[in-house]
Parts: sequence; C-alpha cells; structure tokens
Amino acid sequence: MQLISREEIKTLIEQPKGNCVSIYMPTHPAGAEVRQDPIRFKNLVKEAETRLIDAGLEQKEAIALLEKSHEIDTQEFWEQMGEQGLAIFISENIFRYYTLPIDFQELVVVTDRFHIKPLLPILNGNGRFYMLALSQKDVRFFEGTRYSFNQIEVENIPKSLDEALLEDEIQKGVQHRIGTSKRGAANASMHPGTFHGQGSPDRDKRQEDILQFCYAIDEALHEKLREQKAPLVFAGVEYLFPIYQEANTYQYLMDEAITGNPEILSAQELHNEAWAIVEADFQKSQQGVLEQFHELFGGDSGKASNNLQEIVSAAYYQRVDSLLVAVGQQKWGLFDPTSETVYLHPEKETGDEDLLDFVAAHTLLNGGTVYAVPPEQIPYSTPVAAIYRY
Repeated sequence: MQLISREEIKTLIEQPKGNCVSIYMPTHPAGAEVRQDPIRFKNLVKEAETRLIDAGLEQKEAIALLEKSHEIDTQEFWEQMGEQGLAIFISENIFRYYTLPIDFQELVVVTDRFHIKPLLPILNGNGRFYMLALSQKDVRFFEGTRYSFNQIEVENIPKSLDEALLEDEIQKGVQHRIGTSKRGAANASMHPGTFHGQGSPDRDKRQEDILQFCYAIDEALHEKLREQKAPLVFAGVEYLFPIYQEANTYQYLMDEAITGNPEILSAQELHNEAWAIVEADFQKSQQGVLEQFHELFGGDSGKASNNLQEIVSAAYYQRVDSLLVAVGQQKWGLFDPTSETVYLHPEKETGDEDLLDFVAAHTLLNGGTVYAVPPEQIPYSTPVAAIYRY
C-alpha cells in the first residue's frame, strides 16, 4: 500500500490551477467482483472525459489528458489491488494514484483543483500518529494510521547511544542544554527517582550519557515535528521512558508508553500496541471538539457555526480551527473572494466545486484540524460544523 501523507495531500491541494481530475472508486481485493473493477474504471474515466469536455476542452485534448490513466489499467494491477479503494489524480503535470483501505463511493470531480475530502479519514478519523522505538543500540521512528505503519528517516538522529557519544559537537550542545533547559529541570522535578531510585545529583556516568542521548534524539525530532500535532508514542524498556520524558520538548508525547525491548517486536506488533494507545486519544479529541462546539454554538462569541456559506469564507481567511465535515456528501457551488460571496447550487453546474471539500482543504492548509465523519455524527443534521480561532 502506498501511504498518503498530510504533506502529499497538501501538495495535491496546492498544485497549479488547471483542469484537475479526481476519480474515486471502491475496489474488490478478492472474489468474482474483481473482474468488474476494470469495466467500472473505464466507465469512470469516460465520465471524466465528458466532464472535461463540459469544462471547455476539445475531445482530443480530454483524451490526451486522461491518457496517463491507461498506465494502471492492466490485468496485473487489478489482480494485485489488495485494498478497498482507488484514488486517482490527473492534471497536465501530475498523475498519482493510491490504493487505500477506504471503501470509497464512486465519484468523479473535475474542477480547477483536486478533490481531497474522501482521503481525510485516513489523516484524522483513522488517526495519524508517530512512534519512537528506542533502545541504547537502536533508534527507529515511524508514522502510522489505523491502517498503515511506515518507518521514516529523520535527519541527524543518532542511531545508537555509542554513535551519539562519538559526536563531540552533540555532546557539547547537549551539555549546554542540560544546564540551561527549563523543561528538563521541570521534568526532573516531576520524575524523582527516575534512574533506578537515585536522585538527580547521584546520576552515574552511563545514566548521564543516556540523558544526553535522549536530548540528541529530541533535537532531531524537534526539527522533524515542527508545527505537527499528531501524538507521539514511546516504545522502550521501562527505565528509559522517564529519561526520555525529561529530554522531550514535543508537546504531544503520550503519557502511556509501550514498555519492553522494541528490538524484539515486529513492525506489526509495534503498530498494534501503538494503535491501542492512540485510538482512545483520537476518540476523546473528536468528542472534545463536539462538546466545545455545543458550548460555543448560539452564544455571543460567534466562535462556532454550522452555516456553510459563513464557514466557506472563514476557512478561506484562515479562521477555522476545528472542522467536522460529512464524508460521502457534496454541496456544489462557487466562492468569489473579491466580493466574499458564496453561491450554492442544488445541482452541480459547470465550474462548480464541492464547497465541503473547499472548507476541508483550506482548513487543512491553514493548520486547522479536520474530522471527516459520517453525516450522522455532525450536530443538527448539517453537513459541516466549525469552531473558529477568533
């Protein structure tokens, strides 16, 4: 499976304007229906051709733009699908496809940017998280969701305790940080007896080295996780976790850790244990947004709304902090930033885009949190609900 990340989705949203084709279809990894998938795929590509012609392209131009789709329409591709959904993005300069563990509804959208809302459950509802698997001999960093778990390289991160101690510059920088880090001092007071029952003044050389090692790791992760909000799960033997907590500066390190030697756990075992920790946190986070919406909605602050026309403008101008948006629904229309006017249409008209997708994309681009959820989970039976920054 090709994992799609938040960064890739942002790239799709930000790519240059033009005729952008987004195709979503459910697929069948096994059974008799597998033979129907290529036929349905060809029908969706044909529908995209019709939409491109409606948007003003000549037929030969539309066929040429969609030519790239034939690259994947092979017997081998369909036989090896292995996932529930296929998402394809085609423009003049981009051709990308993802086989993903989401049962998409069939959808073809042709507008001046890619349609990304069906992808969002992978990032939020199904929980994006990080995991640091740490031992004195090995350091690994992972990004995961409910369905996926991939090891990621981190620039300048030490691979082992011995490697960290060989780096003189790291040692000097860490020694300075140990002396000056307010967070380290605060955390030290929070974790008395961190080192096998010894107080801070009595740390032996090896324990001090481990703390320096953890500072070096945190330094590298600080660059990697800058401006991120996904939870970070620690995996390591029990005595290492409070040491790492002392060095840690990432705000979203989970209080619960996977204890034991991560070197003897497979990636699948690490994934299963990490997901068990973060799933409850994600559900709690979404419930918190719902509760906050109910507290603010209808009050004098004006910081919550379920009016799509208001939310479109707010999302465009970076005001939306948290957004609940219905998956599997579309609201067609246009937004004119010059007049700040939103036009809603009962049926899709030429040039329209899905305004639910518009608000989700702009919230995501502007650092907000998007929860793409079933329609029944949104208050008051509306397709969208937002909490504003101001």
